[in-house]
Amino acid sequence: MTEKSAASKGSEKRRMRSATRLYAVQALFQMEQSGQSHDRVRREFLDHRFGETVDGEEMLEGDVELFHDILEQAVNWQAKIDQMTDRALVAKWPIARIDPTLRALFRAAGAELVIASAPPKVVITEYVDVARAFFPEGKEPKFVNAVLDHMAREAQPEAF
Repeated sequence: MTEKSAASKGSEKRRMRSATRLYAVQALFQMEQSGQSHDRVRREFLDHRFGETVDGEEMLEGDVELFHDILEQAVNWQAKIDQMTDRALVAKWPIARIDPTLRALFRAAGAELVIASAPPKVVITEYVDVARAFFPEGKEPKFVNAVLDHMAREAQPEAF
């Protein structure tokens, strides 16, 4: 394998992982809004979202294992993740009062921080990018950065 093809393969893997994080936030949002189980939503995403063409636009493939891990851990550790998020938020704005998209984002990112699937700074950067995708004109990405920084320092203090 040439150096160029190895770099290209690494770049493709990063794009897949970024897409996976976006899909995970969408799936967690859908689970909360519809009341569907994570198994049902996970199957729907794997069957109909990863790599599918929607409105003439091809969706990126995702990392199936990472997607499964994020959803599984977000569900398994939801109480702990929500408590970490609450501690990072202003007292008058507990997680139950914030935008449901942000709530899903914090749960997905929190799952990765709790299981230490990636370095905290990578998790923060990736989910700030997800926030930009959902809120391109708003202040939410800066808010997400601040909350995730607080959560990461609590979940993995040794990384800072």
